[in-house]
Amino acid sequence: MAPPPAPVPPLSKLPDFDPRSVPVLGVDAHLPAVPVQHQTPEALRQRFLQPPVWSPEVSSEKRFSSREPAHASVLVPIVLREQPMVLLTERTAHLSTHSGQVAFPGGRADPEDASPAATALREAEEEVGLDRRFVEVLGTLPIYRTGSSFIITPVVALVQPGCVLRPNPYEVAQIFEVPLAFLLDPAHHQRHSVEWEGVRREWFSMPYHDGHKSHFIWGATAGMLRNFYRFMQA
Repeated sequence: MAPPPAPVPPLSKLPDFDPRSVPVLGVDAHLPAVPVQHQTPEALRQRFLQPPVWSPEVSSEKRFSSREPAHASVLVPIVLREQPMVLLTERTAHLSTHSGQVAFPGGRADPEDASPAATALREAEEEVGLDRRFVEVLGTLPIYRTGSSFIITPVVALVQPGCVLRPNPYEVAQIFEVPLAFLLDPAHHQRHSVEWEGVRREWFSMPYHDGHKSHFIWGATAGMLRNFYRFMQA
């Protein structure tokens, strides 16, 4: 019997791989942005109460891990400032998975978690100190399977801005926010692809500069945001 194929390493672990250096194949500026009137708290609540018929555009990545799949959840926190902002983190460099990357707060489900939303809320509190009293869960987006064998449920929530965050220094290098309108405008969605050892990888990126630092949103985080755009635009 032939041995199973060797797992394909994650892009972030390839020698000298820098996603910022991969050429942009295209930008989806031809697609319409989600109107700002559809991004208000009430409009977002209504969208999840009466979801449209739609299909996610990105649902899985090419698997590079041989470990057993694990369920996880992330929180997509929409902070209700003067304009809605999405809270994101930059992971610390020493973590074993997705180190140094931009990510939503979240992680692996525990047996004690009653639901994917419970996982997301617990993880957000552990990672960034987000008190669940400030969080209103709206609903979930379709699961997203990562190449590292995580089956992720994105949990979308509204967050009151009065919460004082306390990032866990072991896991989180930085917290930052991106305008929801920026992320729901495909003019900021870039397409990339690279081939490594005969395997073609494709992904989105959404580079953002907050006035102080550039943040390269790509991979699973960008894929889930792309699905959020499709959900809102359907």
